[in-house]
Amino acid sequence: MDRMDREQFFARLGALDEERLKKALWNLYWRGTATIRQRIEAELDPDGPRQRRKEPEPADPEGTLDEVRDFVALARSGAYLAGDRRVRPRERTRWRFTFQRLVKDAERALADDDLSAGAEAMALLLDLAQEMRGYDYFRSEDPIEAARVVVSEEVSLLWSRVMDRVGFAEFARSAAPQLVRWESEYGWTRTGFGRVREQETSLAAVLERLLTLPDRWVVFTDRYLEALDEVVARRSAPVSSRRRPNDTARDRLTSDLAEWHAMLVDRLFGSDSEDRLDRLATHPALGGPDLIYLQAQLARRRGDLVAARRLVTGALDRLPGHRDYLAFAKEIAAPIPDRARELASSRYERLIGS
Repeated sequence: MDRMDREQFFARLGALDEERLKKALWNLYWRGTATIRQRIEAELDPDGPRQRRKEPEPADPEGTLDEVRDFVALARSGAYLAGDRRVRPRERTRWRFTFQRLVKDAERALADDDLSAGAEAMALLLDLAQEMRGYDYFRSEDPIEAARVVVSEEVSLLWSRVMDRVGFAEFARSAAPQLVRWESEYGWTRTGFGRVREQETSLAAVLERLLTLPDRWVVFTDRYLEALDEVVARRSAPVSSRRRPNDTARDRLTSDLAEWHAMLVDRLFGSDSEDRLDRLATHPALGGPDLIYLQAQLARRRGDLVAARRLVTGALDRLPGHRDYLAFAKEIAAPIPDRARELASSRYERLIGS
């Protein structure tokens, strides 16, 4: 159907009184598309005829926190895996979109003047993300990769906002236990590759950017040691669950935090706060070959090569294929166990052969 040209249209309008013009415009506004409504609203704007940019909806921190609590509780209860009536079948397959949206909502809530609800919501989501490495809450081979959530970026945002808003002392008090819970040696994706994995960094690297002054390293280290004390207290408490902490849990925790521990050695050794390193190297929350390796590094820095050699040899006995242990042992002329030597020779032969 042919449309009227401009002159024809205005000629028709001229025959209408004001009331009929308003009625025609109202019908167009009410029944038209969203684009038409926005253009009419722009024309009605007293500031001018330009189309206004659509402003984002204001954050609802408390509503976001309630929704996050429900989502996390349902995930942990297995509702997204089994035939639970609390989660519709379609929602079970779309969980990653819900997770993405809640992360974005938590980000917006962190911009609120009172960030307590937003910080709690983000922390709950990050706790869940860390748990996804070892527990099947959703039908996905690699849930973090599927959700396209870069955990280290969200942690960086959370920590930066908290430090800016409540100050460094309170930030250290909350972030130190979170570092213990969330740090992961190999990232948060299960497969270890993909778009998300390429964007991940360690939380130790995130902290290094935030601890810009020497005193902050000392303060944060004290809070970190307190967080490790809390780990020991929890492990000592009676538990009825079959997932009772054991030596494997201590070894895993130490491996996850190895990069952070190396940073502490570099920053605190030779300072007035070096005594914190002695507490760290013997802390009962830690264990395994990575703790022995840390002790060996400290012994070497203090000039005790006999102890350093003995310790790194012991670490290689426990983990003979570790390249850093082997390089350190060669550097200080420590005895290398036969198995470690065999693995190093085999790796070298494969490299030459390729």
